[in-house]
Amino acid sequence: SLVTDRRMRHEIGTSELTGVPLDASPESLEQDLRRSIRGEIHFDDGTRALYATDSSNYRQVPIGVVFPCDTADALEALEVCRRHGAPVLPRGAGTSLAGQSCNVAVVLDCSRHLARVLEVDPVRRLARVEPGVVLDDLRRRAEAHHLTFGPDPATHRVCTLGGMIGNNSCGVHSVMAGKTEDNV
Repeated sequence: SLVTDRRMRHEIGTSELTGVPLDASPESLEQDLRRSIRGEIHFDDGTRALYATDSSNYRQVPIGVVFPCDTADALEALEVCRRHGAPVLPRGAGTSLAGQSCNVAVVLDCSRHLARVLEVDPVRRLARVEPGVVLDDLRRRAEAHHLTFGPDPATHRVCTLGGMIGNNSCGVHSVMAGKTEDNV
């Protein structure tokens, strides 16, 4: 619950990772985010419940969920969270099987607005994508040039490249094609 989260953060007093004093008020964090970014901000119980789980058994209710409009919005959301001492959890489709995409943090979901394949360069065999791009969307664009992205997790129809990078996803052909880290 938020009450427990507030009490725990008050007792800790400082983020061990950043050394930044923790703000005891999710409400002030939400207000600061609303003033600072153009993207969608959801601190309501329903949205938080939706983002409390992934494809695993784990459940961690986030502080709130942010859908940045663009890269500048994402960077500003990170800055606001840093000032408040709030942890941030970038999240893709939430297909993780071991709880990697749920935590008591501000969830930064790029799958809604930052989901474009920006460029496929067949000569250099490179692609530039935004973190919310779904793997199959990248593959369709690459296949036009007889290329692919090697890692092939079972959730390829919905998993995002940002999530794959965060989890170092692989799949059944990883011995041949490598894991995500081998292809980024």
